[in-house]
Amino acid sequence: MLAAGCLTAAWATPAAAHGSERGFVLLLPTGYYLAGGAMAVAASFLLIAFVPSRQVDRVVGARRWLGTIPAVSPVPTSLAAFLLFLVLLAAGILGTRDPLGNPLPLAIWTLWWVGLTLLHPLFGNLWALLNPWTGPYRVIASLSGIRIGRMAYPRWLGYWPAVIVFFAFAWFELVDPAPDDPERLALAAGSYWLFAFAGMLAFGEAWSEKAEPFSIFFRLVGGLSPLVFARLGGGRVRIALAWPGTALLERAPLPVSGVLFVLLTLSSVSFDGLSRTFWWLALGGINPLEFPGRTALMSRSTVGLLLAFAALAAVYWLAVRLGWILAGMQATLKPALGALVYSIIPISIAFHFAHYLTALMVNGQYALAAASDPFGSGLDLLGTRDMHVTTSFLNTYDSVRLIWNFQVAAIVLGHVVGIALAHALAVRHFATARGAVASQLPLAALMVLYTLFGLWLLSTPTAG
Repeated sequence: MLAAGCLTAAWATPAAAHGSERGFVLLLPTGYYLAGGAMAVAASFLLIAFVPSRQVDRVVGARRWLGTIPAVSPVPTSLAAFLLFLVLLAAGILGTRDPLGNPLPLAIWTLWWVGLTLLHPLFGNLWALLNPWTGPYRVIASLSGIRIGRMAYPRWLGYWPAVIVFFAFAWFELVDPAPDDPERLALAAGSYWLFAFAGMLAFGEAWSEKAEPFSIFFRLVGGLSPLVFARLGGGRVRIALAWPGTALLERAPLPVSGVLFVLLTLSSVSFDGLSRTFWWLALGGINPLEFPGRTALMSRSTVGLLLAFAALAAVYWLAVRLGWILAGMQATLKPALGALVYSIIPISIAFHFAHYLTALMVNGQYALAAASDPFGSGLDLLGTRDMHVTTSFLNTYDSVRLIWNFQVAAIVLGHVVGIALAHALAVRHFATARGAVASQLPLAALMVLYTLFGLWLLSTPTAG
């Protein structure tokens, strides 16, 4: 019962995370943006594809060492995060029922899932220091006479637990009628903490590496960071600047379950945008101006979420398969699928940024106000309880145009980085110099089409 509850009630983003003012967006020349973005991605493939393989290796291997810092133990920071998590759970149960006044939904949906996620491509895997399980686990493991985490994680399980839990998280976010109710969220988040901690008690930290979806997601996204860390002797860590995504290039190909996990992270946020479009609602005969609410759409949205995941997985497999044929490769396809999927990660984080940018700008203000009075008891700890939350930047043409430009730039840049990663992976692992370009043609075409799709999602009318 506990496990079922955990799998269907993982952390989610707020229903109000779609704050862009579409009326102003429709006044922009969005057709030119779509065409220009697609052409920029296509042009980047043409430029990158013909770079000599020696030059690719030189760029990928380049480092600029910045210095050393002391190695940081994750135990103190994890314990602090765990204590903060307990406070937030208490606020969710004892505080106001208003999701924009209670710090629990705002902290998890906005500061954690949006804000913290977007810091990872800049600074690396911060979640390794901040997750609320490592500290408590290591403290218990250090107690004499207690033997925990000694079971070997079954190899056949792969990343399948992470796929299942992340799909449940996406379902809760996109389909459940009330994912941001504070008390319900507190029970869900607390249950999930217990579920994940039980996995660590059984299998040790291998559970975080293979089965805990958020640890896996943040580790993959952190691999995009231009900061590279190398452990030295004497408790020091050396920091270097490198080409963004270098850490992903150095990882082994993912198994099929890992490939599906990466694709699920992209398909879920894509369906989040698609499910609110006039086009999607019209498919079901729904008047978008009379949006019936989530409850009436649960079955349809569940099917849509599954179809979006299946469609992306099928198209990705087909693109890699066609590239393999064009390159004349004779080896098994599985390593190529597991390696080239790393090129999807920058696209996933680009969609994440574009989709949730306005949510971060608006709900971040609510989070600051709620933090000053976490239990709704009249406190004003930070002096921000009565601050005015402004949404004026969503109500002027110039501001919306600026936000739109940032969103478009993120989508295009994510695809360009994805193309660069895909080519570097093909050159380094799976293709001859002659076949590298041919092997990437179908995947590049997929990325161009996904650029068009992403920009269309940002510009098309939405409801709800």
